[in-house]
Amino acid sequence: MRKLKDFHYSHVLILGLAKSGTAAAKYLIKNNINVRVNDMNAKENDVSVTELKTMGAEVIIGSHPISVLEGIELIVKNPGITYDNPILVEAQKRNVPIITEIEIAGKLVPDSIIGITGSNGKTTTTTLITQMLTESNVRTRVAGNIGTVASDVAQELAEDEKLVLELSSFQLLGVKTFKPRVAVLLNIYEAHLDYHKTLKNYQQAKCNIFANQTSDDFLVYNADDPTVSNAIKRANSQTIPFSVKHRLVDGVWTDNSTIYFKDEKIIDKKDIVLVGSHNLENILAAVCASKLCGATNEGIYKVLSTFSGVKHRLQFVANKDKRMFYNDSKATNILATQKALSSFSKPTILLAGGLDRGNGFEELLPYLKNVKAMIVFGQTAEKLKQLAETAGSKAIEIKGNLTEAVQTAYDLSEEGDVILLSPACASWDQYRTFEERGDMFIHAVHTLM
Repeated sequence: MRKLKDFHYSHVLILGLAKSGTAAAKYLIKNNINVRVNDMNAKENDVSVTELKTMGAEVIIGSHPISVLEGIELIVKNPGITYDNPILVEAQKRNVPIITEIEIAGKLVPDSIIGITGSNGKTTTTTLITQMLTESNVRTRVAGNIGTVASDVAQELAEDEKLVLELSSFQLLGVKTFKPRVAVLLNIYEAHLDYHKTLKNYQQAKCNIFANQTSDDFLVYNADDPTVSNAIKRANSQTIPFSVKHRLVDGVWTDNSTIYFKDEKIIDKKDIVLVGSHNLENILAAVCASKLCGATNEGIYKVLSTFSGVKHRLQFVANKDKRMFYNDSKATNILATQKALSSFSKPTILLAGGLDRGNGFEELLPYLKNVKAMIVFGQTAEKLKQLAETAGSKAIEIKGNLTEAVQTAYDLSEEGDVILLSPACASWDQYRTFEERGDMFIHAVHTLM
């Protein structure tokens, strides 16, 4: 286990358990740090609570009393907890630093991290980079927002291994010194304003991925995104662009037939398996980052000629009676659903709906030309039903779950149709996670089979 260095706090509050909080608490205790844990929803008989108490942590559950701040020098908070939480508001008044768990991972392996963020495409790009490096015999581990706790992996990372981290704006908002050796900024669009309150705050959180980089580090960025291109002007790192629109002398680009790294041919586009025009940006970003970290053209080619997508991200599920089912449950915002719809020219039945964050869906209207029907559900069902009517599509509201929605979509479909789950909304009104929502869709499709 790697020991924690350059850490000047002896009394730490872990606010919120879940996976990252539990992992951070355990690691800090192993490094002889005094740890207090506060979680609103944990139960006395939870395994994590029992383990932490056994290890010596003070555990306070069921409420957030201000007294948990007594003697605390640092807070490690769960990324999902907003900064208007009373404990965090009071901590800021007392000038107590607040970080997220990835800050610890950054201290453990500062020269081994490849960090990926953006409003959309993070998981696909993270997976592509990991596979490209692996196929090139570069030892690689993956963690972060993709499912595995970053500090858990970092503390066991070998000297010759790379740590590929998918990073959310929630995680990046809580960093002080964290910096990847290679950062990837895919895009910045309006998202998560219920958490960040303003677009400026959200953009700043994303830009924290390169805020602490130096001239020894690299920043791979989307030259076609005006917000990104403007933001990276203040970066101190070496900036490497990618573009699907323009030829680049110093980055990754594509013409009608081929992908290039600078002037070096990487792969013919006809040999790429992954569908969707939006995925081309993810591919270019992955090629650039992996090349900077030692990937070979042979390794990159093998991945791009075989990789068909990440689960829940425009994932092909099945072909039943010449109806093609796709699971895009990760499409938790309008932009992601726009990109999914743009990937198909065939008649489409769209399954959409979920948590109502107060926004409208008019921006989807130009993308509904091939949508013959919409099956809508969740808190936003009525809004999406009105959108379908405006578009001239048939709309059916489902009061039940995705099993009913899939059956209804199949009953409406004809040979050659695409049946696409791309909700344009978060899942939390009906499901704990987008993964749970996507798994229910997959199960429903397989039940039809």
